[in-house]
Amino acid sequence: MTETLQQGHRPIARHVSELADSVIEPLLFRPISADSHVTEPPNLYRDYIDPAFRDRAPRVETAANGGDVFVIEGMDDGKPQMVGYAGIAAAGIDPKQMKMAGVKFEDIHPGGYDAKARIADQDRDGIGGEVIFPSIGMILCNHPDVAFKQACFKAYNRWMQEFQSTAPDRVFGLGQSAAASAKETVADLQAIKDMGMHGVMLPCEPGCDLEFDDPAFDPVWEAAVALDMPITFHILTSRRAPKVRTDAPNAKGRSMAHFHHTLIRANQDVLSTFVWGGIFERFPRLKVVCAEADAGWVPHFSYRLDHFYNRHRFHQGVADMSRLPSEQMSENVYFTFQDDLVALNSIDMLNPRRLMWANDFPHSDSTWPWSQQLLTEQTRHLTENQRRWILRDNVVEAFNLPV
Repeated sequence: MTETLQQGHRPIARHVSELADSVIEPLLFRPISADSHVTEPPNLYRDYIDPAFRDRAPRVETAANGGDVFVIEGMDDGKPQMVGYAGIAAAGIDPKQMKMAGVKFEDIHPGGYDAKARIADQDRDGIGGEVIFPSIGMILCNHPDVAFKQACFKAYNRWMQEFQSTAPDRVFGLGQSAAASAKETVADLQAIKDMGMHGVMLPCEPGCDLEFDDPAFDPVWEAAVALDMPITFHILTSRRAPKVRTDAPNAKGRSMAHFHHTLIRANQDVLSTFVWGGIFERFPRLKVVCAEADAGWVPHFSYRLDHFYNRHRFHQGVADMSRLPSEQMSENVYFTFQDDLVALNSIDMLNPRRLMWANDFPHSDSTWPWSQQLLTEQTRHLTENQRRWILRDNVVEAFNLPV
């Protein structure tokens, strides 16, 4: 069966950690990661947040297992959520040795919170820079208290401005906004731009009763185009969580495996909103980044968008479009991935100018420190132009990087 499946196709890759001893074919340039992260230090939110929110700002405590965890008050059902450093700082660990609890802050990669150490981590991975997303900030995207969430995001933006300033030619920060209203989001975009950052990360659902395709949000997309700032949507930033069984045998493992395979759905929903809501029609120069949701699914997803448009738009009253939905996906949306051989093997069905590789450092899914081995194996069939676009040039273009 395996031989039949692989006949005429490149075999599915081994886990990246198994490539550690592979021979590296040096690239002619240093890649830039389109999606990396920080591990927020324990004092970030309490030191940088508006004093009115300081008493309930996210904080670090030691759990019963001895590991350090961020405590975020007032999450689902008003209960606190614990986020351990173990799970967000597991880059470079053998899968068999990886654990999700029991890790102290002092034991994690210093590059997660220290920009000088970060450069050494980049050099070890053979890359020339990283676009930086938050970690705890992704979880905060799902907080039900919008004012609190916005205060946390502004605290993070102040800290990220300092973090980025240590190495502005290698560390490229993104700001956060809760999208509490169109007016506030426009102000956030301008403030983030003025702080020298390279884009904005929004939750997959705005922090108000409107959807993103409501015309009331059009000033946001207009501002993003005028400022030439990409709008980014990252996995794990949606409150529309999938339902999983918790009473099944091996419930924890099954639930997490199911959850892992549902991560991209919220991003797909957002992109559908932008297409069917006419946002890309009204703002054809808008840049949206779909972060860490992979890209191997995009050809079929786009095909289904076109199928509905061509077959069903008339009886459903969908307005005519100047570009097919698939063209909007191909031109307006950048897709990041770290280990997606399916996307790279489907290059003829994708726009190679909108694909962006990432190392996801320092998260558990990271390709660090084996990125060079992975890229040697997975991009050998690409042309040199395609390789340079996907590993570097597209990132520079999307985020207007000063390199």
